[in-house]
Amino acid sequence: MLFLYNDPSAPEALLGAAFADAGFDIRTFEVVPAGRVDDPALDVDFPDPLDYDVIVPLGSRWAVYDDRLVRHWVAGEVAMVRSALAAGVGVLGVCFGGQLLAHALGGTVTRSPHPEIGWHEVHSSRTDLVPDGPWFQWHFDRITPPPGAMEIARNNCATQAFVQGRAMGLQFHPEVDADLVERWITEDADGDIARLGLTPDGLRAETAARTGDAARRLGRLVHGFLGLLTQDTPHQPNRDR
Repeated sequence: MLFLYNDPSAPEALLGAAFADAGFDIRTFEVVPAGRVDDPALDVDFPDPLDYDVIVPLGSRWAVYDDRLVRHWVAGEVAMVRSALAAGVGVLGVCFGGQLLAHALGGTVTRSPHPEIGWHEVHSSRTDLVPDGPWFQWHFDRITPPPGAMEIARNNCATQAFVQGRAMGLQFHPEVDADLVERWITEDADGDIARLGLTPDGLRAETAARTGDAARRLGRLVHGFLGLLTQDTPHQPNRDR
């Protein structure tokens, strides 16, 4: 399987362990390297999605509709995701990755009037796929699910998860651990935490209290997602490369 690092500050964290526990060999691909954070409009030669069983586009500080990026790597990643799904490769999109997946399938992504940071309740209609929250959030945009997709989780701020075929998009961050939350706190140069009435110490304390249970629910989420991949004839990756 392949994790797409859309932002050097958004690695797979606990998701890597969850997929490894499920028997997957883990590969990663860096889309925007650390040296290009201040100038992220670059063209990217993405890997062949048919070399993998699962692709997981991860989070990003940028927006799917960011004019600097739309004609560059965002367009390339959208094309990769579409090719993957057309070939039967599973795609699990996380936060920005979920928004990009929604866009690739014909949904929309817009600025949210209710941004979320921290641990927020998520209400699921398919707890076999997405267990009820709280889940960690850090987003300022929101998804309108693609035509034909099924919204399976939400809260009063946004759609939180949808499925369509072998694709599942998440608005929240199931991958976070204490180290990743600490990194995002440290990198909050724009003061988003304070602007939403939160404190770093409050986020740290709640993360310490919730990550154990969230990690267990993450295992169930990955198991549920992998169940989507067994509903049709399995995709066979290119093993001769």
